[in-house]
Amino acid sequence: MSIAGNEAAKQHVQVAVQTAEQSLRARHPWLNRQDLIGASILVGSLLAMLGCAWAYAEGWMPAWLCIPLVAVFASFTHEIEHDLIHWMYFRKRPWAHHLMMMLAWIARPSTINPWIRRHLHFHHHKHSGTASDVEERSITNGEPWGPIRVLMLADAGFSTLVRAARAPDWRRRWRALWRSALAYFPLGWLHWGLWWAWLATWALDAALDGSWSSANWQAFRPTLDFLVVVWIAPNVLRSFCLHAVSSNMHYFGDVEDGNLVQQTQVLTVWWLWPLQLFCFNFGGTHAIHHFVVKQPFYLRQWTARPALRALREVGVRFDDFSSLRRANRWGPTVGARPGSAVAAASAGHPPGSAQTR
Repeated sequence: MSIAGNEAAKQHVQVAVQTAEQSLRARHPWLNRQDLIGASILVGSLLAMLGCAWAYAEGWMPAWLCIPLVAVFASFTHEIEHDLIHWMYFRKRPWAHHLMMMLAWIARPSTINPWIRRHLHFHHHKHSGTASDVEERSITNGEPWGPIRVLMLADAGFSTLVRAARAPDWRRRWRALWRSALAYFPLGWLHWGLWWAWLATWALDAALDGSWSSANWQAFRPTLDFLVVVWIAPNVLRSFCLHAVSSNMHYFGDVEDGNLVQQTQVLTVWWLWPLQLFCFNFGGTHAIHHFVVKQPFYLRQWTARPALRALREVGVRFDDFSSLRRANRWGPTVGARPGSAVAAASAGHPPGSAQTR
């Protein structure tokens, strides 16, 4: 598609979305209280997460129910953080804006520093689908499917090590490692440290029948188990689902730089809903965001029907699962081209390897 065609497609989708949004706001004037809505969603989600933790602590809610419920509420805070990255709430009150950013990060400690992510995300919008798009590459976009990609989706530390190992020399490997470490500090260190400690504890218990641990560690075990159920495991689940959906609805390779039609696809099939549940239908609506950036997530979902119709009309693909066999490439071939996974590896990309969501 030519640049002129890309601009025409962008305008077509924007007109459809903005017309639907303006009609919605005219019928519901309370939607203009955008700061209040965003803050209410964040506070409500945090209170719901705390309520689940309290119910689990009191024995009223089993772990198998607490973990997915907290993950769902945490997914709302992810959407709030994404809107905050685009300055959609409290732009004129920086203290409130940054407080919301911090609270959203605390709710989702598996992610990188949101102030660092803001720079990566703005770059993503400019160069989505190309070798320099660190934000999507960091969550396995462009990786061939297999056990390595699945583990990278599930574990940020493993993903960081794999990407660092692919760097062409030690200087770039160390740079990738320290950049990732800096991006995750301090909450990511705490989150993944507790998660790995919990996994190691259960592995050692299974291998050594519990005879390996000290009395002090055994005293800490109930606290660790509690934190894993109410805070850590929900975010491992949420992150895995979001990364699996996002990395496969974005294309990587054969994408014309700045071509919005080629950057994403729309995922609507029913069997993805177990994943979509934990990322607020990300695969079904995120493509709209590439065309209309300044729209809160709840309005994007509310106006999705006319927006998706417009996306079809300009040629955005729907449910293109053949891209999984192409490692998310736009085109039908797997040969190296500028911006492809092969070209990225030969150039030593990405400069950092932290998972960003």
